[in-house]
This record gives sequence, C-alpha cells and structure tokens, in this order.
Amino acid sequence: MVEEQIETRGITNGRVLAAMRDVPRHMFVPESQQHHAYEDHPLPIGYGQTISQPYIVAAMVDALELKEDHRVLEIGTGSGYQTAVLARLAGMVYSVEVIPALSLAARRVLQQLDFRNVRLKVGDGHEGWPEFAPFDRVVVSAAAQTMPFGLVEQLGQGGRIVVPVGSESGQVLMVGVKRGARLIQRPLMQCVFVPFVRPEHAEAR
Repeated sequence: MVEEQIETRGITNGRVLAAMRDVPRHMFVPESQQHHAYEDHPLPIGYGQTISQPYIVAAMVDALELKEDHRVLEIGTGSGYQTAVLARLAGMVYSVEVIPALSLAARRVLQQLDFRNVRLKVGDGHEGWPEFAPFDRVVVSAAAQTMPFGLVEQLGQGGRIVVPVGSESGQVLMVGVKRGARLIQRPLMQCVFVPFVRPEHAEAR
C-alpha cells in the first residue's frame, strides 16, 4: 500500500511513511470490508461515513508537518485510523466525533493497539475542543462549506490547519498557517469528503 499508493505519488516524509506502515488499517474497517482494507479507495464504516483513501490520509498528515511534541485537534474521528496515524507522529491527539457509535468503536481499537496519547470526545466538531486549546495543528476529516474560522481560533500562532472546503459539487483540500491575525491559505488538491454532521443530524443515523 505505502510503496504503490503513497510513495509513487510524491509523499517522501519518512516519518509519515513509517506511520502508514505501522498502523494496521484492516483493524479500523468493518469485518465485511477487511479484504479491501489496503486498496486505493475509501471504504464505508457505517452511519453514512467512510474511512478515507490511504493516500488522502497520508497527504493530509504530511501537509500538517507534524513534530513529536505537537498537540493536534482532529475533527472527525471516524474509524480512528487517521487518529492512530496522527498519534504515531505527534505528542497528543484530541479527536472529536459527532456519532457516538463511531467514537466508541474507535476507542476500542485504539485501546486494543495501546495508543495512550489520544483523547476522544463525542461532540459537535464545529466547536472543536476549547478546553485544550491552543493546538499546534488542526485537521478536519469532513467537508466544511467555508474555512472553519471557529477552529482556526483554537490554533496557536504559527499553527497549521488542513481541511477540505466546499460542497458536494466540488471540494478543495486547503492548508492554512496562522500568522498573527491572518490565516495564510493555499490549495493542496481536489478531494471528496462527507460533509460536516451536526449533532441533531447524527442522532437520526
């Protein structure tokens, strides 16, 4: 997976590649999907959500430019796969998931794999996790209609955010760096993510 899907597309950061090799992706997908776990596409994980394509996970994590002492806010725990990759590279990961059943399932797998630098929370991702702000990095695994400046406010100076922005008709993965009162933004690539889900919509899933 790493050699054929990730390295060949230009991801060269050795720490990112090692983390992608270390985390067993098959443990984060439903049993019925495990034979597809290392294929080059997203997979359904229930409740209308997906686990992202391996390359997209690698590209987002690579764009964060993580250091070992970084504190990371992740919005959209999902299956917990990207959470695990982040935890291999950062000091602490704070991950928010709006769908309780997904958060519970991710917690079980992360505990099974003995990740101790992860905190999980069920809640509205739009609100982030202000109790632990400021964060060195913020990564969002659901598409926002516009740049989520409420989350940018929880980013420390010089911090970096990676987030898909757009609608179902078109999304762009954006990278932002906080400089004073400004956020310097640049597009990374076209992408397709599930939209942000509010708690009132999650309850119906």
